[in-house]
Amino acid sequence: MSKIDKTDSQWREELTPEQFHIMREGGTERAGTSKLNYEKRNGVYHCAGCGKALYPSDTKYESGSGWPSFFRPFSEGAVTEHVDRKFFMKRTEIRCGDCDAHLGHVFDDGPAPTGLRYCMNGAALDFRPEDDQG
Repeated sequence: MSKIDKTDSQWREELTPEQFHIMREGGTERAGTSKLNYEKRNGVYHCAGCGKALYPSDTKYESGSGWPSFFRPFSEGAVTEHVDRKFFMKRTEIRCGDCDAHLGHVFDDGPAPTGLRYCMNGAALDFRPEDDQG
């Protein structure tokens, strides 16, 4: 599987300004602003940049953080982990496994069975309901 490699100009043409800031510059959307916080339908959350399947809806839960949260990725390799030392702290950044887009961070305060909280920026995700997986 090959990585998706595009220039900043190409990404700017395809993404909204908010998506570009989050996904290509490592930004963060304001807590509580994503409509995906309230999404309850069955389906799959995909990367808004390249369409890769990232999280199945049955791994989404209400974390109280203000961002869509999941306890497990869709599959091995769906996302990658990277050390993030911004803001004078060490966190684990999560990126798309195919296009390397910044998605959010993972923390070890999530529910069973993994104990993980994948805290994602909703603007970096594209939800596709179960009846629209084509």
